[in-house]
Amino acid sequence: MFVGDSLSLNQWNSLACMLHAAAPNAKTTYVRNSTISYITFQDYSVTIYLYTSHYLVDIVHESKGNILKLDSIENGKAWRGMDMLIFNTWHWWFHTATNQGWDFIQYGSTITKDMNRLDAFTKALTTWARWVDQNVDPSKTKVFYQGISPTHYRPTCAVEKEPDKGPTNSTKKSAGDKIVNEVLSTLKKPVYLLDITALSELRKDGHPTKYNRGHGMDCSHWCIPGLPDSWNQLLYAALI
Repeated sequence: MFVGDSLSLNQWNSLACMLHAAAPNAKTTYVRNSTISYITFQDYSVTIYLYTSHYLVDIVHESKGNILKLDSIENGKAWRGMDMLIFNTWHWWFHTATNQGWDFIQYGSTITKDMNRLDAFTKALTTWARWVDQNVDPSKTKVFYQGISPTHYRPTCAVEKEPDKGPTNSTKKSAGDKIVNEVLSTLKKPVYLLDITALSELRKDGHPTKYNRGHGMDCSHWCIPGLPDSWNQLLYAALI
């Protein structure tokens, strides 16, 4: 099960396509929903799930609006019992106004209209780490965390036709990378960091903007097939 935002969707789509290419005649079942989607390869009894959760922690609709609860992760009940869990969150933490998914933020008994987004991200990821330690049995479930996926909006990815040749500034970790590494270091249960950041920084040509045909600039998601295929090849290498 992939758990996260649209970058998790990217990787889920890629893996489903790669497996279908490897077994093109396999009988499949495909279901796409707003929260849980899945594809089952019936001949192999394999199901790949996508659980859409932009922030990993809960958003609860109350009378005053949608509240992002940084210390609540009730949605995790749906993640239990999987052979593999691949988590991701980052992309939505800095959206504002109508593009953010909540009206208020709650931590403990304190409810605010907004707060420092890096602090909010840290608190949410710490809640997720606590959930992993309390709910994952490493003998039954392997846990991965997808690293920070970079964007290429400056100036724009629309005209890019070739990847960067390198080197990147990957040794200078972003604030998001630092927080991910710090939180992962506190876990008692094993979690493998699928560190795709430096690799992805080079692929300024890999975004769908130039193929969107008038649907706006998208320099944060990735074409399929493309870079997400490399993420999944690295995931496979980590598994074996």
